[in-house]
Parts: sequence; C-alpha cells; structure tokens
Amino acid sequence: MKVVAFERSVQGTGASRRLRNAGKTPGIVYGSKDPALVIELDHNALFHALRKEAFHSSILDLEIGGKTQKVLLRDYQMHPFKPLVLHIDFQRVSATEKVHMRVPLHFTNADTSDAVKLQGAVVSHIATELEVSCLPADLPEFIEVDLQKIEVGHSIHAKDIALPKGVSLVLHVEQENPVLANARIPAVKAAEPTDAPAAPAAAAPAAEAPKDKA
Repeated sequence: MKVVAFERSVQGTGASRRLRNAGKTPGIVYGSKDPALVIELDHNALFHALRKEAFHSSILDLEIGGKTQKVLLRDYQMHPFKPLVLHIDFQRVSATEKVHMRVPLHFTNADTSDAVKLQGAVVSHIATELEVSCLPADLPEFIEVDLQKIEVGHSIHAKDIALPKGVSLVLHVEQENPVLANARIPAVKAAEPTDAPAAPAAAAPAAEAPKDKA
C-alpha cells in the first residue's frame, strides 16, 4: 500500500494543534541508519487507510518529497471519543533485516467441521493475531487457521498451524504456545416440559340455602 506524507518543519503542541485543525495528522518516521523525520499526512486519507486490515500488517510504501521508502505502521493515537487520528508512527525496514510483526488470523472451515456439523459445538476464537518474525518480503497480510479437523474439547495452538514460507513464531510465542481457538459444547439449561394436564381448580363450596322460618 502507498502512503503519501510531507516533511514537517515545525514541531510542538501548538503546531500539532494547528495541523489537526487544517485536516492534517502529525507523525514520525524512524529506524534504520537515517535520522528520525517528522511528517504530516492528510487526515481523511489516513483515517480510511487505518480501517483496512492490510494497513496494519503490510510493508507500506511511504512517499515523502517524491522519494519512497519501505515502512511498517508501529503506533497511532486516536482521540478518546472523536473519530480523529492524533499522531502516527512509522518504522523504516531493511530488506535484509527480519521484522517482528503482529499478523491478523483468518479462521476458516469451522462451519464444515464435524465438531460443529455433527456435534453442535461452538468454536471460539481466543486470539485474533499472532506475532511472527520474517524478512519484509515474506511478511503475510494474514495467517490462515484451518479449523476443519478441530475436535470437541480440543484447542488449536500457535504451534499447530502451518506458517507461510520464511515466517516463524517469535521466541516468546514459541515458548508459550498460546491457544488460538477451541471447540466446546454449549451448556444449555432449559426447563423440562410436562405432559400431564394441570389439575382443575377445586370448586368453591355452594352457599347454604337459607332456612325458612316457621
């Protein structure tokens, strides 16, 4: 994905506020051997880009002053209650150096698994992303988790899935081997229906007729 930015000449809280009022978002580019560079981006274009999954997990082409460099989105800050991007950070990447990145998980085939079709299990997604290590050229936009063979009462762990070529789990994920998904039979508590008819209400005793007086 391509991102267009402009070099920013002024810094500080007041300058950032003026940028936001003008429909711009302040940011920074850092990493590699080059010095950090403060930048500004069009807010609306950036806001819509942030809604795309690939923007968070792909190598981006950041164009500044007609020159393009490869970067990763590393952080961004949103306003507490307004749809406003306050600041964004990009990190330069080298084609020869591995990067650590959280990649989204795409779960497939849960609805056609025997656990769901035949046994009525519910598959829960415990994790939504996985941290991996790879060269920038090997970074996947997402990792597929095939749930076709999941069994009731069992879980899919990080080390159970097939990673794309050149991609590996980072060390702490490798050691922890977290659960990504599991299949469970839901506990249903329902009142048992009764077939016996309800007992009729007892008839009220008839009022005693008044006796005639002699």
